[in-house]
Amino acid sequence: MKNTALTSIHEALGAKMVPFAGYNMPVSYEGVTIEHETVRKDVGVFDVSHMGEFLISGPNALELIQKVSTNDASKLTDGKAQYSCLTNTEGGIVDDLIIYCLNPEKYLLVVNASNIEKDWDWISMHNTMEADMKDLSSEYSLLAIQGPKAVEAMQSLSPYDLSSIKFYNFVVEEFAGIENVIISATGYTGSGGFEIYCKNSEVEQVWNNVLEAGKEFGIKPIGLAARDTLRLEMGYCLYGNDIDDTTSPLEAGLGWITKFTKDFINSDALKAQKAEGPQRKLIAFEIEDRGIPRQGYDILDEAGNTIGIITSGTMSPSLNKGIGLGYVPSNMSGFGEPIYIQIRKKAVKATIVKLPFYKG
Repeated sequence: MKNTALTSIHEALGAKMVPFAGYNMPVSYEGVTIEHETVRKDVGVFDVSHMGEFLISGPNALELIQKVSTNDASKLTDGKAQYSCLTNTEGGIVDDLIIYCLNPEKYLLVVNASNIEKDWDWISMHNTMEADMKDLSSEYSLLAIQGPKAVEAMQSLSPYDLSSIKFYNFVVEEFAGIENVIISATGYTGSGGFEIYCKNSEVEQVWNNVLEAGKEFGIKPIGLAARDTLRLEMGYCLYGNDIDDTTSPLEAGLGWITKFTKDFINSDALKAQKAEGPQRKLIAFEIEDRGIPRQGYDILDEAGNTIGIITSGTMSPSLNKGIGLGYVPSNMSGFGEPIYIQIRKKAVKATIVKLPFYKG
């Protein structure tokens, strides 16, 4: 089991620690509902240093990224980030990731913790143009400072005007007394804020300063359990649940990051799938009666036939109702359509809705 550079601090704070993607991670401190509401109303800080970071550089860096990823990275300029995914040769998703353009010949790829080795091997295998690749995952830490008060709470830690950083843009600036920190206006919660990349040797200083600066704004450390409820309220896909090697980006509602203005791995097959229309789609639903949907529960039609399976489900702390995602046949995926969720021995009524669940 790997530890992050902050593991001992989480333990000292009384965090409940669990194994996650090979790391010993804090799942909660005070409880998922309190932590969830802190991020929605104030500001919270997550240690997500288990995520992977690859540096792709050199004159052929963009060519490699364009080959392995679905979005059009040629649109990126210095200081801009992009959500994308890696596709396999069968039409599924190797991983979803964020691509940061440091300059036209240097890109940072941030990948999921559970897929670091798989992604590295996949990208390396397709690096026929010999771009320079470095795996920085074990050297860097990542903090997510999320919530509507994030800018105000963190401004004292940087000479840079944090309010000027637009969504999916970033700067490399001084932060919490550390030089050359990536301050990125990205996140996985839907409540605004930043993601902070620094070296492992620097992260304890950053963490302590973040908690001190945020004290008057009600900042709390937040665990992975609240990270999951926050992302699900926004309908953000979780790799291993909602997307994986068997789900295409078009089935998963990720057509907006799948650009056919260029060639990428399996782009021809996905182009054909787009023309024909995918056979199944990832839908979002809200429970109409009492009940909490969970991953793996069956989705039923009105006649009681199984038509799909839940990929993510929870009781939404913001909406106070059961919400979830799951795959069903495309001809049964319309907004407002009634479905039923098999919760233990009862078929509980639900309705297909538009994302996000949480409107802010």
